[in-house]
Amino acid sequence: MRANSTHMRGEENPVDVDKNFRKAISADITPKEAFKSIANVSKWWTSHFKGNTVKLNSTFRLSFGENWFAFKVVESIPGKKLVWLVTDCYMPWLDNEKEWKGTRVVWSISEGKNGTRIEMTHVGLVPAVECYDTCKVGWDNYVGKSLPKLIETGMGVLFDD
Repeated sequence: MRANSTHMRGEENPVDVDKNFRKAISADITPKEAFKSIANVSKWWTSHFKGNTVKLNSTFRLSFGENWFAFKVVESIPGKKLVWLVTDCYMPWLDNEKEWKGTRVVWSISEGKNGTRIEMTHVGLVPAVECYDTCKVGWDNYVGKSLPKLIETGMGVLFDD
């Protein structure tokens, strides 16, 4: 997958042995800028957001229509890593409406030949869970398209109802 800009390179990652969903992009920005972009969820994920996404032990909440997700920041190393624990959620379209509860969204940032690499791993989002296919499409859109658009233009493509 490629973003429209020559400065943004999408990278398709095969699901590795642990099967957790992964998505990575590379961008011509600094690791510090990458961290700031990831943390700015109201500009690439949804404007229905409250809380703090980077301060250790802080919490935040996102909503998408009837769906909502509560997170806690469990690791925060500026320019390197950000980990969000899903502490609660409501996904009414699933048999298990709490399917994401206890999963982690792990952001790893590193410098490489092709710029700064941003990798998102959703630990616990594996092919065996009910929402995997739908959630994969969502993450592919938000991490693979909206986050790069935020980096390139200052505004991603949000979910707003």
